[in-house]
Amino acid sequence: MSTYTLPELPYDYAALEPHISGEILELHHDKHHAAYVKGANETLERIAEAREKGDFSSLVGLEKTLAFNVSGHVLHSLYWQNMSPDGGGRPEGELAEAINEHFGSFERFHAQMSAATTAVQGSGWGVLSYEPTSQRLIVEQVYDHHGNVGVGSVPLLAFDAWEHAYYLQYRNVRADFVKAMWEVVNWPDVAARYVAARAQHRSGD
Repeated sequence: MSTYTLPELPYDYAALEPHISGEILELHHDKHHAAYVKGANETLERIAEAREKGDFSSLVGLEKTLAFNVSGHVLHSLYWQNMSPDGGGRPEGELAEAINEHFGSFERFHAQMSAATTAVQGSGWGVLSYEPTSQRLIVEQVYDHHGNVGVGSVPLLAFDAWEHAYYLQYRNVRADFVKAMWEVVNWPDVAARYVAARAQHRSGD
């Protein structure tokens, strides 16, 4: 049976300093993300055991646990790629045009993405996604690791608003961390995801 694996970071722990400290990055990747991978694999094993025994009395809880851990794994895998030591600035090309079309301007998108991430209640994410039904970009809030928009949206850019992503460096001032995140955004990665999402859903029509 295939299992989930922890991806390696595409840069050194200290590569995103001073915006994100090496200590935070090491703990975040090696401990927190690793825990979601472990949790997903262990939950798959427990579901397999339930099938073999024909006892599905615990299935509802297991399904929720699987969704939590797999979503955490997917979002974190995206998060690492969304950042770069050479990041920041603004997007170009098709992504820039789409942002202007769907948000009015980069500044308005910037403000909405920052507000969505900062205002997530408890733990969660701010995410720029491609919503294929309307073929448009949207900003969504993700609570814990569960989406708050209709099924099918494709995450392109994820800002982690869980305290473990920033507390050691920014304490309880999430807004300062969100401001720092803009300095490390890997726009070529986000743009490539946008192009791929559009192409995939066009071919699926």
